[in-house]
Amino acid sequence: MKDDKKQGVENVSAQPVMLVDLIEYQEGSVVSRTIIDKETATVTLFAFDEGQGLSEHTAPFDALVHTLDGEVEVTISDKTFPLKKGEMIIMPANQPHALKAIKRFKMLLIMIRS
Repeated sequence: MKDDKKQGVENVSAQPVMLVDLIEYQEGSVVSRTIIDKETATVTLFAFDEGQGLSEHTAPFDALVHTLDGEVEVTISDKTFPLKKGEMIIMPANQPHALKAIKRFKMLLIMIRS
């Protein structure tokens, strides 16, 4: 990944951008890029190679996942939801959740800290 100053907010502020183009896939990896990091919220892009994921965990805040490309399975409290490009889901605070890329996928994660 390029250095943070070229990848960060400075590179995308006050101009139109295509979110899906702001992050690239890497073979066998999960790549992330923080777009906004404030005390009250974070906005992060992720690119998951096929088969990659995030293991089950909890977060103290609600998080919105918007699928920008590909396919993912999101599991929340032992219930699995398949998502495709353009779909979103809210992962409620304090509920265990996990993600697994069925196909390569990109997502925008918005976490509201309040």
